[in-house]
Amino acid sequence: MAEEKEMTFLDHLEELRWHIIRSLIAVVVFTIVAFIYGPWIFENIIFAVAKPDFIFYDWMCALGKLVGNEETLCVEEMNFKIQSRQMTGQFTMHIASSFFIGVAVAFPYIVWEIWRFVKPGLVTKERKFSKGAVFSISLLFFAGVSFGYFVMSPLAVYFLSNYQLSEMISNEFDIVSFVSTMITLVFGSGILFQLPVVVYFLTKVGILTPAFMRKYRRHSIVIILIIAAVVTPPDPFSQTLIAIPLYLLYEFSVFISATVMKSKAKREREEDQYSEI
Repeated sequence: MAEEKEMTFLDHLEELRWHIIRSLIAVVVFTIVAFIYGPWIFENIIFAVAKPDFIFYDWMCALGKLVGNEETLCVEEMNFKIQSRQMTGQFTMHIASSFFIGVAVAFPYIVWEIWRFVKPGLVTKERKFSKGAVFSISLLFFAGVSFGYFVMSPLAVYFLSNYQLSEMISNEFDIVSFVSTMITLVFGSGILFQLPVVVYFLTKVGILTPAFMRKYRRHSIVIILIIAAVVTPPDPFSQTLIAIPLYLLYEFSVFISATVMKSKAKREREEDQYSEI
């Protein structure tokens, strides 16, 4: 009954404020934990992608042996050093990395709080169709974060660390640049993997259709290949390794859109039959 009663605009703002406060509390708690374990996190997680024994480089080397391209895909050493050229560089990145880790860990709870605020305003059908939204959004986010960390980040680090215009230039990256690049790739992938969710809701409201996505499939392939070429070393194997998951994500989004359209058409036919009766 409490959810059914009408609320004023100020009541909605008050409700939203508490959802935001609880979400921020969760982020702060996980941020503090990450800050406390900062040295371990930097050594074993953030800087792990800059070490030749990182698991992705082992996968690449195994792939290189399989296709006979071992020299290109096996990583023996990383040709760069990480420095801190600003007095506050290490401290700032310690706080920034802790905050983003806090946001990542608290992400399911944040989505759940947003869902709790939105849910009372939905009708019964909309609640039914949105069932499992928190789980789906969280699952896709962590899948994207994992893809960004285990695939995109090591590829970008390896390519940029070995990119050299002249032998006179040595790669010495600032800690701010290194951590910022990691955060951008990891969280960017997490957001990119929300494409099926976005497609689902856009299809539900009638803005997007599977026919439109199929029509512009070639355009999407070109964009995917450009993204893969930018973030990977200049070899076809690495580019394919990035492009295939992104293309599969697009095709999965087309499938989601088609499924929604079929369900909507079926429901409309049932309603028409019921009205005729």
